Amino acid sequence: MFEPQESAPWYRSLTGFIAASVLIPPLGLAMLWTRRDVATSRKILGTLCIALLGVGYVYLFAAWRRSGANETHYAALEQHRAQQDASSALAAGDQSAAPANAAQISASAASPVAAGSTATHPAAAPETAAAHASRNYWTNFRGPNRDGRYEELQVLTQWPASGLVPMWKQPIGVGYASFVIADGRAHTIEQRRGQEVATAYDVASGRELWKQGWNAQYSDSTGDGPRATPTWDEGRIYALGATGELRCLDAKTGAVAWGRSILTENQAPNLSWAMAASPLVVDDKVIVLPGGANGKSVVAYHKLTGALVWKSQNDPQAYVSPMLATLAGRRQIVIVSASRVMGLAPEDGSLLWSYVWDTDMGINASQPIMVAKNRLFISSGYGKGAALIEISGGGKTFEARKLWENINMKNKFNSSVLHEGHVYGLDEGILTCLDVNTGERKWKGGRYGYGQVVLASGHLIVSTDAGELALVKATPQQYAEVARFPALEGKTWNNPAIAGGLLLVRNATQMAAYNIAAQ
Repeated sequence: MFEPQESAPWYRSLTGFIAASVLIPPLGLAMLWTRRDVATSRKILGTLCIALLGVGYVYLFAAWRRSGANETHYAALEQHRAQQDASSALAAGDQSAAPANAAQISASAASPVAAGSTATHPAAAPETAAAHASRNYWTNFRGPNRDGRYEELQVLTQWPASGLVPMWKQPIGVGYASFVIADGRAHTIEQRRGQEVATAYDVASGRELWKQGWNAQYSDSTGDGPRATPTWDEGRIYALGATGELRCLDAKTGAVAWGRSILTENQAPNLSWAMAASPLVVDDKVIVLPGGANGKSVVAYHKLTGALVWKSQNDPQAYVSPMLATLAGRRQIVIVSASRVMGLAPEDGSLLWSYVWDTDMGINASQPIMVAKNRLFISSGYGKGAALIEISGGGKTFEARKLWENINMKNKFNSSVLHEGHVYGLDEGILTCLDVNTGERKWKGGRYGYGQVVLASGHLIVSTDAGELALVKATPQQYAEVARFPALEGKTWNNPAIAGGLLLVRNATQMAAYNIAAQ
């Protein structure tokens, strides 16, 4: 017996929205201004009140609709995972009931198809995925050096006209984080109802292996859920949620080793679009960016215990993940805050150098690129542009100076890549090539929205903000797109991840894997 579905209140329905936002305000204004017994000053005040009420209602209606869409998505996700668990349990029961040889068991474990997922040739997971998983290549946000370069294996540089066929494709929780990949598992962080959830998936099948959640929820008009990609290090996952909840987890089981609330304990306000910088593991420390005052902007915790090691600087933070680099012969942590680029000593967090890089509302969200032994390429959107800076000095005295700056590359919340002396990135949504040494634009062409760019085998793999994947030649000669096809549905701002020849993509509703290893 099915229960009738409860209908939404009239003010949350599309009909109610049209009536309340399109019909009622003009009617109210007409009634107000036709009255002769009301003073003009009161009519003006009434007009402003009606306008404010209308704007407020439109905002609330958008939030209600987003909440309803999330509820539908969460229900579908939970049903999918329940079917997936049932399928795995059934397969395990079949194996225990009937003896199988070692080869059969190995094949079954390597390529199960998640129930409800879309998988073509599920048994055809590339051998490279298993053969190279132990190398644990893509364990950081945007790759080993956080620079968007994939150099582990050669990849396909010709894609079928109809597009690549996914090994698997399935729903995922809400959020903008990417994947890290280690030991044959893909790790990410998602929003599932009122919890942020760190998850682990089998890369060959997409099957969920474990999840670990905590009560936290972030929502705004751009989208809900966590933003920061987890970090894998020596069998541990370091996951940071949108509201500053940091967890160290066992990568095999999801068990919590320790946790910290980095905003609360460092008296730092959340950013306008939430915590987005991925934790960075350096030696025995994990570095995070709460952005607190009084020396609590950058904080290092012991990676095994969570104990405070050091804290440094007073900067309000931005959305750029810290990265480890050696510049001018000095190993250092490079950080882009809301107002400057700086290098800190990993041992104690002391400031080595800084360079002013302030943008509108402090929105720096693009990763810097190490260009040479002493140079960094930096870029920001919102009209700021790009620059090449040089770090010089030694010992305890360093300085940064500008080599060039222009507006030819404005990375908003996506990052560029470097290939053979040229930078390739999305200049406000349009793919652009610059000479990194001069800032000269070589070409500009191809609209990809606010997507992401990864470099592999002399080509750019571009994920568009509409969920497409594109392959473009990384050459300064001319813009040359090789292929483009729809990979995901819906807005896609998340960075791709590649390991063992597998390309993993996700957005706020879907995740998929593609075999791009060269044959």
